[in-house]
Amino acid sequence: MIKTKSDLKRFNQTDSIENSGSNMFVKWITCSDDYLPTLMVRCLRKYEFYLNQKRSILNTIPYLWYWWTFRRLRVKTGIMLFPNTIDEGLNLVHPGFRRIGVFTHIGKNCTILPNVLIGRRKPGIKSDVYIGDNCYISTGVTILGPVTIGKNVTIGAGAVVTKDIPDNVVVVGVPAKIIKTKS
Repeated sequence: MIKTKSDLKRFNQTDSIENSGSNMFVKWITCSDDYLPTLMVRCLRKYEFYLNQKRSILNTIPYLWYWWTFRRLRVKTGIMLFPNTIDEGLNLVHPGFRRIGVFTHIGKNCTILPNVLIGRRKPGIKSDVYIGDNCYISTGVTILGPVTIGKNVTIGAGAVVTKDIPDNVVVVGVPAKIIKTKS
C-alpha cells in the first residue's frame, strides 16, 4: 500500500524496471504497444497515493485528477484494475482486456498478459484471490476464486484456475493442472 512519497517513488521505480525501463516520451513518440498500459500503471500508483492520504483541501484536487484520469484510462485500454490490490513491479505487457477484481491480492513483480479474467466462481460469495510474487499469467487465463496461487508460478495460455496452486510450478489446461515443477 502506498502511503508516503518514498513508497510512491519505490513503486514507480520497480514498475519502471518491470516495464522495460524505457522513457515514456520515447514510448509515446515510437507508438509503442506498451505505452498506454505503462501510463495506466503510473496513474494507478499516483491515484493509490492520494487515495490513501488523509483528505485535505491540498490533496483533494490531485486526488480527483488522478481518479478521473485513471477512470478514463480504464475505459480506453480495457484494463479493469482496482487500487490497493497489486503490489510493486506490475508488468502489463500489451494493451488488451484484463479484468482483475477488487477482491484480488497480487504480489510483487507479476506479469499479466491480455485477456485475463480474475473473478468469482459464484456471485455473492466471499472469494478472495491471492497471487504470490514473481508470477507470470499468460494470455487468455481465467482465475475463479476463492483460490491461492503460490510464488514463482507460470500459468499457461488459456488455463482455467479453480483450485489452489503451490509454489514454483507451471500449470496449463482446462482445468489447470501442474505439468512441471521449477527448480
